[in-house]
Amino acid sequence: MKRTFYDLYVKRFFDIAVAFLGLAVLFPFLLVISILIVIDDPGPVFFTQKRIGIGKTYFRVHKYRTMKMSTPHDMPTHLLDHPEQYITRVGKVLRKLSLDELPQLFDILRGKMSLVGPRPALWNQEDLFLEREKYGANDVRPGLTGWAQINGRDELEIAEKARFDGFYVQRLGKSGIAGFLMDLRCLFGTVIAVLRSDGVVEGGTGTLDKENKEKQ
Repeated sequence: MKRTFYDLYVKRFFDIAVAFLGLAVLFPFLLVISILIVIDDPGPVFFTQKRIGIGKTYFRVHKYRTMKMSTPHDMPTHLLDHPEQYITRVGKVLRKLSLDELPQLFDILRGKMSLVGPRPALWNQEDLFLEREKYGANDVRPGLTGWAQINGRDELEIAEKARFDGFYVQRLGKSGIAGFLMDLRCLFGTVIAVLRSDGVVEGGTGTLDKENKEKQ
């Protein structure tokens, strides 16, 4: 992928500034969420998973714990039988509003993630990793949100999700202006998608394609 001045320097500065400001402003709110999680289901506030980062390296992504302590670890929600039985009451709200992702602001400060980019795949999601490899989407920092997240999210099939990630990478490498505008589009689109709960389907990877097939 062609690296632009924006991608090499400006994007990282923007990530740090927004993540730091976000954590500072939201600290009281984050503290309340942490307390509610422990009250609802005693245990750790945060949940970590091994994910694939930039350059095919691994890192631990941080999220608010939204599932019960008895839930199998390192398994994608869509592979669980009746995943809704594992989600806590507080967790349902956090997942619907995507608030469980807020701890990843720390991962952005650590340089493991960006505000915008392909969502980090689980270490064992080889199908998604291989599809993204076709588009060079494994060679950019994974994001808190991305182009795929505002174009279907959980409803997308793996191949379709990878194509959206590839389109983002293409725009990022086209020019600094194109990359910056793409990031802004993803960020504003995410706010709208979260408010509408667009594409949020528990255990529902690929449901959009399945629904289309059922209508045919």
